[in-house]
Amino acid sequence: MSAALTLGDLSPQALDAALRGPGLRLRTGPWVFAIRSRLPQLLTALPALYGRHPLADDNTFADFHVEVIRATGLRRYIRPQIYFGIGGESPFSPLPADQGVPILEWGMNWCITGHAHHLLVLHAAVLERNGRALILPAPSGSGKSTLCAALLLRGWRLLSDELALIDPATGQLLPFPRAVSLKNASIEVIQAFGGDQLQFASVVRDTVKGTVGHFAPPPDAVERGDERAGPGWIVFPKYVAGSAASLSPMTRGQAMIGLIENAFNYNLLHRTGFQTMANLVQASTCRRFQYSRLDEAVQLFDELSCLPPGAA
Repeated sequence: MSAALTLGDLSPQALDAALRGPGLRLRTGPWVFAIRSRLPQLLTALPALYGRHPLADDNTFADFHVEVIRATGLRRYIRPQIYFGIGGESPFSPLPADQGVPILEWGMNWCITGHAHHLLVLHAAVLERNGRALILPAPSGSGKSTLCAALLLRGWRLLSDELALIDPATGQLLPFPRAVSLKNASIEVIQAFGGDQLQFASVVRDTVKGTVGHFAPPPDAVERGDERAGPGWIVFPKYVAGSAASLSPMTRGQAMIGLIENAFNYNLLHRTGFQTMANLVQASTCRRFQYSRLDEAVQLFDELSCLPPGAA
């Protein structure tokens, strides 16, 4: 993968031509996205966020043809807006014209949650250590993405900050390394935690989710983008202001219910979904986690990683 042409290898002129023409064929995880846009902000942000990602040539099949385009008519001049499009249609409402990065990232997530039904897809961050996956399922506002960012900054390999992708045939988790997204106060928290090693390539205010920032995935996450991980730990995180970091046991039945609540397509997969999730839970150490200080959290997860597979 490292020998392939990367987005960062393109000149600004070549990148602009690809985005305006047949589409920039960006490879991330098992998918190729053909991205079209004329937004200047993406011309700047994409190299900063995806500069290390490999590209496919124009003859390679693209799984998703997507675009970020300006609204036409009076909307071009009065409160300009942009759309995310796929297959000539827009699956959700337009956003203000300065929100090109968020709408592209949210749209790419929508492509997977809406179409990748050969996999079990969960709303969860996923990291890896020693070949085993740490799955952090949680709804928005739980501190999942903040915790994920802290762990990847301390040596855990990022598979995804948003989607857990489980192959029913093998039980393994697929990498989907993309720009890491944080919201509101988490942006400053992680900026301080990461120090000079972390630079946000995009920070956009006044979105439907508040202020949203994105930074590039670490180099090893991209370089190992084909390397799957086996089940390891399922941990349900919750940020509680002022609390000490603590892990508490949970039964496999409780973990199963929690995963179902955070699944995108469990019901669509029927028996396959149940069996895949049951196997995942059976092979994993399952815990609840509460925290407020990231250094304490990282230390506790380092200790958790030493437990044998499937510990009760």
